[in-house]
Amino acid sequence: MSTTHFGFQSVNEEDKAHRVRGVFDSVAPKYDLMNDLMSAGLHRAWKAYTVMVANLREGDQVLDIAGGTGDLALAFSKKVGLTGQVVHTDINLAMLSTGRDRLINAGVVLPTLVCDAEQLPFPDQHFDLVSVAFGLRNMTHKDVALREMCRVLKPRGRLLVLEFSKVAKPLEKAYDWYSFQVLPRLGSIFAGDAASYQYLAESIRMHPGQEELKTLMKQTGFGHVDYHNMTGGVTALHVGIKC
Repeated sequence: MSTTHFGFQSVNEEDKAHRVRGVFDSVAPKYDLMNDLMSAGLHRAWKAYTVMVANLREGDQVLDIAGGTGDLALAFSKKVGLTGQVVHTDINLAMLSTGRDRLINAGVVLPTLVCDAEQLPFPDQHFDLVSVAFGLRNMTHKDVALREMCRVLKPRGRLLVLEFSKVAKPLEKAYDWYSFQVLPRLGSIFAGDAASYQYLAESIRMHPGQEELKTLMKQTGFGHVDYHNMTGGVTALHVGIKC
């Protein structure tokens, strides 16, 4: 059986999916609170920038992968209007349920679907935009998932990948200290779960950096790829165009 990484551990590929599911089952109830605490609210600015870059129009068809608690899906729904559609998906039922409830509370009803990004249940060339925010690094076969995202996009459609990335050199030591000393403690205090936030810190280090992800996106069908660093490279927004 093939192995892959779960944070800094080497695990069987099948075991990774189970472990990742356990992480997000655990963090779902406190996910939004922890995002605010961990990023000092910056995740809101990162997502607002993503929505701006998406530049959606009335009638656009959008697929939000790893949509979790639904903040991007909610923002996108306001842009596509009544003639467009946003499909809100996640592989984790606990996260998806939390997001669905949040959307309903906001008066927004969207198609909500549990699905695996590596096996998307949608036809070819269906969406104008696909987004995945803070979810790609948890996927076992990133290349397979990216090819699926490319497949379901219309020609000239765009993929937006918002993800933690490689910070600028001067920030590395401070970022490592924060990631491995502060994050697990925040998780323990506010979510009763230090281990999941230890995994978060480790998974970021195992994820491809800006240039590596750009190359991978080109290899999986995107003709043009660019990225925008935010907060010194703590996060990066990759934009791929299906040519």
